[in-house]
Amino acid sequence: MNTETTFFAHPTAVIDDSSIIGQHTKIWHFSHIMNDSKIGNNCNIGQNVVISPNVIIGNGVKIQNNVSVYTGVICEDDVFLGPSMVFTNVINPRSFIVRKTEFMETYVEKGASIGANATIICGIRIGRYAMIGAGAVITKPVPSYALVVGNPGKQIGWVSKNGHRLSFENNTIATCPESGQKYQLNNDTISPILS
Repeated sequence: MNTETTFFAHPTAVIDDSSIIGQHTKIWHFSHIMNDSKIGNNCNIGQNVVISPNVIIGNGVKIQNNVSVYTGVICEDDVFLGPSMVFTNVINPRSFIVRKTEFMETYVEKGASIGANATIICGIRIGRYAMIGAGAVITKPVPSYALVVGNPGKQIGWVSKNGHRLSFENNTIATCPESGQKYQLNNDTISPILS
């Protein structure tokens, strides 16, 4: 654990000694930060959250109440994990078979948001600024800026960096109603148009 406390931890939080926690991060009631996990600066770790060993959490990440982030998960900066969303880390779990050497990596790219009660099956990548709807079950990789809902998860559109649904004019250009940023759709991939 950090030798100089530069973060806030509620008195009921448990923080193992070899974890690394960034400056100005807040850890709330009954959360457990386990050995060798790394949490960036300016994060908010809600109530009853478990961060398992060797998990990597970037800067500015918000983890809402009742989330378990299991070994194998990596979240880049500015990721949002909604209340009670679920990560898995073994594709075929059995209580009577130890599979700790089979943990699969799940990678959540910068700025992605995962809604409340969504389930993320292990071994996939969620692209930057993707939006996963509440209750969705994600079983395959999610492209950057994709809007995915349902069980199983299905892409129903695209969102801007600010999280607004994009409507493409002539199926090629869309504008975020909040930021004014324009996006181009090309071969089922979108990218911001640099001005």
